[in-house]
Amino acid sequence: MKLKFLGAAGTVTGSKYLLETAHKRILIDCGLFQGLKALRLLNWEKPPVDPETIDAILLTHGHLDHVGYLPRLVKLGFKGKIYGTRPTLEIAGIILKDSAEIQEEEAERANREGYSKHKPAKPLYDLDDAKATIRLFKGVEAEEELELDRGLKANFFYNGHILGSCFIEIKTPQKTLVFSGDIGREEDYLLYPPKKPKQADLMLIETTYGGRKHLDEASVFPELERIVKETYEKKGSVFIASFAVERAQLLMYVLWQLYKQGKIPKLPMVLDSPMGASVVRLFKEAHAWHKLSDEECKEMCGLFHIVSSYKETLQIRENPTPRIVIAGAGMLTGGRILNYLEERGPNEADSLVLAGYQAEGTRGRDLLHGAKELKIYGRMIPINMRLEQLEGLSAHADQEGLLSWLDDLTDAPEHLYLVHGEPSQSEAFQEKLKSLKGWNSKIPSLGEEVDV
Repeated sequence: MKLKFLGAAGTVTGSKYLLETAHKRILIDCGLFQGLKALRLLNWEKPPVDPETIDAILLTHGHLDHVGYLPRLVKLGFKGKIYGTRPTLEIAGIILKDSAEIQEEEAERANREGYSKHKPAKPLYDLDDAKATIRLFKGVEAEEELELDRGLKANFFYNGHILGSCFIEIKTPQKTLVFSGDIGREEDYLLYPPKKPKQADLMLIETTYGGRKHLDEASVFPELERIVKETYEKKGSVFIASFAVERAQLLMYVLWQLYKQGKIPKLPMVLDSPMGASVVRLFKEAHAWHKLSDEECKEMCGLFHIVSSYKETLQIRENPTPRIVIAGAGMLTGGRILNYLEERGPNEADSLVLAGYQAEGTRGRDLLHGAKELKIYGRMIPINMRLEQLEGLSAHADQEGLLSWLDDLTDAPEHLYLVHGEPSQSEAFQEKLKSLKGWNSKIPSLGEEVDV
């Protein structure tokens, strides 16, 4: 067997790992590169493997950096099955249709307003490509063995990152391979703790926060309370840039609790994210995957006005009445949050809250590094809003959590690869593994191929 690192090697986006056996080619995850332009351009290049020769794709979870390249692969000839848990496939379908629509809208706007150097500007894929991809989805149950070939089996185990997310164990008669996906936190208000692998000859483990320790999730409550109160005193609105899946629902939970306890003013609360709204509906259905009861879901969701149209977004952003708005996307790479920044960015009374990881090369990272204006829809928009960052909401395990996830392994993996992390984070985790456990590990480079 051979394993090739086609993404999330030396970076946190574009997760793709190609496993080749004597008879099969299996792709684990199929994510979109995001952030730096050099990475984004990789999405447009010819794939390093012919899509028609890939037999199946296994998905750890439904985030864009793990599923967002699927329609491109289908457009270029992939015809096999795409396997994931049912919530993962529901989320992937939501995200892919949203991604396609955003790309179509941005290409149309770029052509209409003439700010793209491409004539004409085109989307990477369109809604028809996304729908063709969804038709290839095949749901699997957690911990139900999936036979990929004679002597080649896969299993999906709950790992607490978002609804439906799992780490994937692939077994042959000789080897056990583990692909961590994104690992969740052991203590989370919405999700259960991740399960842990028992054995691995070869393992890929994410290192998004391999060198960091998170603040406790409870720290978000006083921080968000402070931001809302201080912004309200200035008669401004709070705009929270959020990932639509899990993060938006967690923010809703925190705001709901603050409201119930009388710790924030009774402001209108808005969820402006088509994806986020769809995931809220999924939360009401996928009870086995999270901690909230039916009644809690209804009460929390009833506090929020869920935006139904782009026209409504335009009306809200022009309304000076103070309110709290949760809008995608979390790294300011697209989505409804850009519509709010286009109009409200210059307003000093408003607050912009970044509620998650900001990858290198994104607008969110630029703001954290001191940028005072952003290019939005071809124009430079001054950002005078007060900038805040919430540190305690990550859906990823930190260094301590990653080490804990390895605790049940009976032996050190023969081959241990650190992926899905910026170099500083992967290197810090590599050093910690060596000093605490005496384990050797490697940080693969993009395109690297290894024997299994």
